[in-house]
Amino acid sequence: MELDYRTKGTCSSSIHVELDGRKIKRVVFTRRLQRQFAGISRLVEGMDIDEVIARTRGIRCGMKPTSRPGSAPARALEQAKEQLDQ
Repeated sequence: MELDYRTKGTCSSSIHVELDGRKIKRVVFTRRLQRQFAGISRLVEGMDIDEVIARTRGIRCGMKPTSRPGSAPARALEQAKEQLDQ
């Protein structure tokens, strides 16, 4: 399954998620800072979607409720999980 998630309040404009069942196959952040996001993408490859959501949900960027390594990917994965569970 594949999903393109449009972000709000982060440096990347969207997050592309590819899943193999409940395992994360690939995550691609688009727009700025792609090299910095590459590490995050590789770290989560092969992990269970629920594990990544649990580890990244709620990570903030200063006073902002969003962050590129945390809340934004968690929201994208939550949306992908909803589609899986339908």
